[in-house]
Amino acid sequence: MIRLLAFLTAPIAAASIAAAEESHQPYQGFETREITSLSEQDIDALRGGSGWGLALPAELNGFPGPAHVLELADELGLSESQEQRFSLIFQAMRVEAIAKGEALIDSERNLDKGFRSGDLDADQLRRLIEAAEAARADLRFVHLSRHLMTLDLLDEDQVAAYAVLRGYASDPCASVPSGHDSTMWRRHNGCDDR
Repeated sequence: MIRLLAFLTAPIAAASIAAAEESHQPYQGFETREITSLSEQDIDALRGGSGWGLALPAELNGFPGPAHVLELADELGLSESQEQRFSLIFQAMRVEAIAKGEALIDSERNLDKGFRSGDLDADQLRRLIEAAEAARADLRFVHLSRHLMTLDLLDEDQVAAYAVLRGYASDPCASVPSGHDSTMWRRHNGCDDR
């Protein structure tokens, strides 16, 4: 009986051990990164001047981003003057973001070097962290500040169209997707509570 029980529970135990080992190794492979806190994709994005998700508070609260406005120029009906102004804003932002992105990369690299040296003390650590966070804040300001500029260049209809085109203005109660039970859909999305 004991052998049968051991035979039956062995696969479960092995699966549990494997799952536990997997969940305790979420950073496996990160130790081989050039900069442990940044993936290659992160570094490429920073070196390319991309938003890296830093402007989400603006983007998702009605302040369109210049890069996406330019991508949607035809759909938004931008005038030639608007396109020129957005192009200037975007190009200046990109140049500045690339420089600030490099500063962030360098500061994260210095933080890694501090730990790799083996003789990092608390004061040095504080300075390295402050430098990295200042670099991140500078980069974030570059992106967010350009979102602030957009509302002066777009009319209300263009801002509303931008939100719809980017998928931010969808109302789940406006229509029930094909294949869904209408009553359940409305209940799950709180449509009847409005």
